[in-house]
Amino acid sequence: MTLSSLLLFAGALFLAAGSPGPSIAALVARVMSRGAGDVLPFLAAMWIGEAIWLSFAVAGLTVIAASYQPLFATIKWAGCLYLLYLAYKMWTSDASDREEGALPESRSALGMFFTGMAVTMGNPKIMLFYAALLPTLIDLNAVTMLGWIELLAVMLVTLAVVDIGWVLLANKARRLFRSPKAVSIVNKTGAAAMAAAAAAIANKA
Repeated sequence: MTLSSLLLFAGALFLAAGSPGPSIAALVARVMSRGAGDVLPFLAAMWIGEAIWLSFAVAGLTVIAASYQPLFATIKWAGCLYLLYLAYKMWTSDASDREEGALPESRSALGMFFTGMAVTMGNPKIMLFYAALLPTLIDLNAVTMLGWIELLAVMLVTLAVVDIGWVLLANKARRLFRSPKAVSIVNKTGAAAMAAAAAAIANKA
């Protein structure tokens, strides 16, 4: 892969991933409510999901993958239901439980991983990026094994910069809210954002 092709891919992915969407809203809401201590499985699943879509595109399998839309729809709905469950837990959580300096409460790593995977694999926006936009940026027929590895590396670095940046900003904002009343407001706002993210993902055609 040429450097210009990799930079073009990185720039397009940065803009697509950096724009606030349902997955970013869910991520920020979770960090604002519970801190950054348990979001790594969610992030890892998102990155793995995008790596799968990128691999599909390079292998020419996006059309075949799209034929399994009912499966991806099932995954998407399951992920949406879990997001709604998290929203409910945020809304009903006791703000007085959060003590200054306390570690964020841990939740199911498997559940967070599954939700991140569902958000990514069931999101038509991500599918279209790799199936429709990527071929206009890069000649996929000319991508070698080394080129695929280079694209994966660029993808992971770009997504890490974007997503970890959002996590750090959300975690910093969270530290500004200390009183039980402020924490309650954050929890309910995060719950509303999480529910809105689930609705947005569910409504994507």
